Amino acid sequence: MIIPVILAGGAGTRLWPLSRSGHPKQFLAMQGEETMLQATVDRVSAITAEPTITICNEEHRFFVAEQLREKGMLGPIILEPVARNTAPAIALAALLEVSHDPLLLVLPADHVMSDKAAFAEAVQCAAPLAERGKLVTFGILPSAPNTGYGYIEAGGRCGEGFEVSSFHEKPSLKTAEDFLERGGYYWNSGVYLFKASRYLKELETYCPEIFKTCAAATQSVKSDSDFTRIDAQIFEGCPENSVDYAVMEKTKEAVVMPMDPGWNDIGSWASLWDVSQKDDDCNAIVGDVILKDTTDSYIRSEDKLVAAVGVQGMVIVSTKDAVMVTSKYTVQEARSIVAQLKADSRKEWETHREVYRPWGKFDSIDKGARYQVKRITVKPGAKLSVQMHHHRAEHWTVVSGSAKVRNGEDTYLLSENESTYIPIGVVHALENPGKVPLEIIEIQTGSYLGEDDIVRESDIYGRS
Repeated sequence: MIIPVILAGGAGTRLWPLSRSGHPKQFLAMQGEETMLQATVDRVSAITAEPTITICNEEHRFFVAEQLREKGMLGPIILEPVARNTAPAIALAALLEVSHDPLLLVLPADHVMSDKAAFAEAVQCAAPLAERGKLVTFGILPSAPNTGYGYIEAGGRCGEGFEVSSFHEKPSLKTAEDFLERGGYYWNSGVYLFKASRYLKELETYCPEIFKTCAAATQSVKSDSDFTRIDAQIFEGCPENSVDYAVMEKTKEAVVMPMDPGWNDIGSWASLWDVSQKDDDCNAIVGDVILKDTTDSYIRSEDKLVAAVGVQGMVIVSTKDAVMVTSKYTVQEARSIVAQLKADSRKEWETHREVYRPWGKFDSIDKGARYQVKRITVKPGAKLSVQMHHHRAEHWTVVSGSAKVRNGEDTYLLSENESTYIPIGVVHALENPGKVPLEIIEIQTGSYLGEDDIVRESDIYGRS
C-alpha cells in the first residue's frame, strides 16, 4: 500500500508578487488551469488509489480542502499549528498511519513533473526497496551544472537504485560542472518513499527529540470537518529540521532512485520561464501582453495590459496591486523585496488585493480615509459569519445572483440591483442561497476599516 503525503506548507517568496505568504504558489495556477497542488494530486493518482494525506498550516486549510474537493480527491488534511520544517511534518503523517504501516510517498505540493509516466515508473521501481526497509530519495538526472539544487552522490548498486554515498549542498559553478562531468550525481528532488515504521525508527535514532515531541502531539488528535488537529502546545516545542538533515544524511539505509520526469521545483521566475511555452523570440507570455523587439523574457499580467519594448532577459510580473521588474539573472533577490515589505509593515508581502476566504473572495477596489469599496463574491450555498462591527457601517448592492441577508432582527432576500444598509454595531450575515455565484458591491464607511474589526457570533467554518 502506497499513501501519498503532500507537503503544502511553503511560502514561495521567490515568486513574489504572484506568490505571497497568505496565498503561496502551491495554491496558484502557475501553468494552465490547475493549481500546483491539484497537479500534484493528479500525479500521484496514477500511482495509487489510496487517499492523499496533505499537510499544511492553519491559515491555508481552506485552500487545500477546496482545491482537493474540486478534483474529487479530498483526503485527510493534517494541520500544523506552527511550521517546523519537513522532518516533523512527515513524522505526523507516519505516526497517524503507522498502525497499518504503509509506504509513504512524500512529495512537495509545488513542483512540476511533465512526464507522469516516468515518475510512476520510478516509484514502482523504488517500492521493493522501500518494502525492504530502505529510505528512498529520488534523484533527478541533471541536465546542466545547476547551482540552485542540492546534489546526491550515488554509490554501489542497490536493486534498481544506488546506495547514497553522500549529500552535497548547493555547489559552486565549478563544483557543479565537475559533478556533471564525473557522473553519478543527481539533483535532490525532495521526493521520498519509505515505510512509515522505518522512517519513525530512523527519526527516533537520529533525532529523538523530534520523534518524542511528535509522538506526544499525536496522542490527542481531534477531527474537525475535513481537518486533523494535533496538540498545538506540545508541537510548538518541536525542534525544527528538514528530513534530509534529520534522517537522510545520517541513516545507513538511504538509497537514491534516478528518474527523469521533466522535474522542476519552480523555485524562481527563471525556473518558471524554463518550463513555460515560448514564442519565436523565446518569450514566455501570460495574460494581456504586447511585445516589440523583446527576447528571452518572462512577462505576465494578471489584470491589465503590459507592453514591453526593446528588453532582453527580463521578468515582468503585474498583479492588481504590484508590479515587479527584474533581470532573469537576479530573480532570486525577489525574497529581499518581500523582506523589505515586511519590515515596512506593508501588506503586499502577505496578501493580494483580491483575498480568498472559505466562502468565496473579496477584491478591495478603492479605499480612502473613511471609506472602502469591495467587490464580494460568495459561492453557491456559502455563508459569511454572523458578525458585527464597532467602527464601520456597510452598504450592500447586489450585482448578480441572490442574497439572503440577516440585518439585526430582520432576514430578507435581495436580487440584482437591490441594496441594503447595515448600521454600526448591528449583527448581520450574508448568504448565497442560489445555484450561481453571488456578487455584491460593499461600501464601508467609518472611522476604522481594518479586517480585525470583526466580532463573530458564529461561523460555519470554525473561525474564531
